[in-house]
Amino acid sequence: MNKLLVLILVILNSCSVNKSQVSYSREDLKVRTFNYFWNTALPSNYQIPDRYPTLTFSSIAATGFGLTSYIAGIENKYITRDQGAERVLSTLKVLWQLPQGNQIENVSGYKGFFYHFLTLDKASRFKQVELSSIDTGLLMAGILACMSYFDLQDSQTETEIRTLADSLFKRVEWDWMMKANGAMSMGWHPEKGFIDSEWVGYNEAMILIIMAMGSPTHPIGDGAWSKWCSTYVNDTFYQQKNVQFDPLFGHQYSHIWLDFRGIRDSFMRAHNDDYFANSLKATLANRAYCIANPSNWVGYSENQWGLTACDGPIHKKINVNGTERQFFDYRARGAASIQVVDDGTIAPTAAGGSFPFTPKESEACLAYMWDHHYENLVGEYGFKDAFNLTYVNADHPKGWFDPDYLGIDQGPIFLQIVNHESELIWKIMKKNPYIIKGLKRAGFKGGWLDKK
Repeated sequence: MNKLLVLILVILNSCSVNKSQVSYSREDLKVRTFNYFWNTALPSNYQIPDRYPTLTFSSIAATGFGLTSYIAGIENKYITRDQGAERVLSTLKVLWQLPQGNQIENVSGYKGFFYHFLTLDKASRFKQVELSSIDTGLLMAGILACMSYFDLQDSQTETEIRTLADSLFKRVEWDWMMKANGAMSMGWHPEKGFIDSEWVGYNEAMILIIMAMGSPTHPIGDGAWSKWCSTYVNDTFYQQKNVQFDPLFGHQYSHIWLDFRGIRDSFMRAHNDDYFANSLKATLANRAYCIANPSNWVGYSENQWGLTACDGPIHKKINVNGTERQFFDYRARGAASIQVVDDGTIAPTAAGGSFPFTPKESEACLAYMWDHHYENLVGEYGFKDAFNLTYVNADHPKGWFDPDYLGIDQGPIFLQIVNHESELIWKIMKKNPYIIKGLKRAGFKGGWLDKK
């Protein structure tokens, strides 16, 4: 079946979303999830809302996922290359022109970094949020993907995309965000300076450190990757031995842009492993924990699993059938030897974002959740963010289902399915000189990297 026919069928199915059940198809999920970024981008500044339909602020990390999703939308024939290029160029122009400075308000960033959340209207700092290193990193990952994808030399639009993307990346003063101990701070506030918390491994910030090491203008020091690896906990959890981190997003985000198969740093060479296999094992352990379900939450099974950062029903202890249960609202949930945070809330992005690692298990999970909870969990943009079947009351007789989609959770679902199908984003990033330089400075060798 050709892609045009598939797309027509998906559109027809989407028209009946509120009328009847639509059975799971991967293509339907991809189209709907892509449309979250294509349709909700703010018309005045092209930033991606943190969540929808509840509109609060835009998220620079979600914008990074959006920029990357436009590329995948082109290659999947959901939009034309010209449409994608125009949207990317408009977004980059806004990002370049947004005011930067050390003022408390009416700015969007400082020293090339951006504030975590930006206002919907002016894309300026939202309240007193931090200048975020990781969220800037995820934005820059999307920007570098666009820099390497839009490579037509005879296109004025694509030439301008490459120039702006390069300038935005080079403007980030990564070295300024470094602490005296050799670790990168998680952020900065104009009111009180740098955040005490720092980026050391293992978590979602692998790509952040690699990009900072690859910067041609403000690179961080040679010892940054050794510092990153120095706090690894390599342990066994549910029969899987790997570097521990409890929420699955930490095992997913960097892998959206970087193909870690067969390339190894000194740590992975010493353990005869790689970070792709590490994420595969972490996903299997997360799934095995959910199947074992030691806390007896409702609904966990071999086809309904996945703990990661997501929305939740409420931050409160509640008596459920004679047992006191602690529930959370937005929270990083997960399971590893270092800690378990579990309140019965499952997020579809946990399985979706792990698609390249566990394609069979992830697809079975997504199909089960889609077909069994369609009315409450699925909408025009695919999966809502999360659900909890233990949290039942008069307002939630079938359990709690999130009314919102979250940009940073939609992105991993779409992009990791695309990576599994075609390795699209991985192939693009293998052309980027700053990524290659960062990986080599961090000591990665082997596989595809030895050919660069």
